[in-house]
Amino acid sequence: MSEYITIKTADGEFRAYLARPNAAGAPAVVVLHEVFGVNADMRQTCDALATDGFIAVCPDLFWRQTPGVDLSVTSEADWNTGLALYTAYDRDLGVKDVVETMKAAGQLEGASGKVGVMGYCLGGLMVFLAAAREKIDAAVAYHGGDTEKYLDEASAITAPMLMHLADEDEFISRAAQADIKAALADKPKVQIFSYAGCHHAFSRHGGTHYNAEAAAKANGRTWAFLKAQLA
Repeated sequence: MSEYITIKTADGEFRAYLARPNAAGAPAVVVLHEVFGVNADMRQTCDALATDGFIAVCPDLFWRQTPGVDLSVTSEADWNTGLALYTAYDRDLGVKDVVETMKAAGQLEGASGKVGVMGYCLGGLMVFLAAAREKIDAAVAYHGGDTEKYLDEASAITAPMLMHLADEDEFISRAAQADIKAALADKPKVQIFSYAGCHHAFSRHGGTHYNAEAAAKANGRTWAFLKAQLA
């Protein structure tokens, strides 16, 4: 079952896509989108999580700029729109919105109270920042763009965390990936997986660089991790 809900904050309110499992007492997972907003790819991801027993909530991170962003990954115009939103996005305020979504998700009817956060590209970065600045039960970051710019915050991360990186990522250089791994090397609760031959957004449904084998491996690791940490 899926619907849109409203998250209310001191700064205003925004929508989030909600997908529910059939079972009660389910853990929640907040899913943070790429530059394309709460689009078909994110809704499909939420629906898959719900099928596997999670309450999935995908908030509109761009609500302060342009509410209701839902862009196509195959449209050049939509890419340009998304990149402009990404450039102007206030990441510090974004962390506040992620936290408010986590609170709301944990209080939903039928929720167990356990809340994980996972995200892609921009969303992956926001997972990293939220994990560094707030208390999170579990965190999963897929190819978080610009993560290397915030590595001075890595020492604050205490949550169990998975990070997925693509070896051939055109937006996260090999040097940046090496820096990320070095900054998190002393974190026993953090696991970083690299995917050989893969490019940015290798797990995006219908994406140019979609790699079915790598996506299945990354998603399998993620689902198992979330089940273990949010049980």
